[in-house]
Amino acid sequence: MNITINVECTPEEARRYMGLPDVAPMQEAMLKEMQERMMDNMKSMQPSEMMKAWLPIGLNGWLDMQKKLWTQMTSVAAGTGDDPN
Repeated sequence: MNITINVECTPEEARRYMGLPDVAPMQEAMLKEMQERMMDNMKSMQPSEMMKAWLPIGLNGWLDMQKKLWTQMTSVAAGTGDDPN
């Protein structure tokens, strides 16, 4: 024997029936606080500071790495470097 019970209620009604706390006000407050902090951080960051955060080794570090890569590639292509294979 199977018994099926269909209950129609909103999520709010189900939450109250189950005795769960209403966390919507807390979520709204936390989201507002997070948004304010993010906006404050974005206002305080200058483009140079953002680049330092995104590229911790700096632009010169990237240029040096690129030069080393090209040097290795050209030496292997010319047959003067160490072949990794």
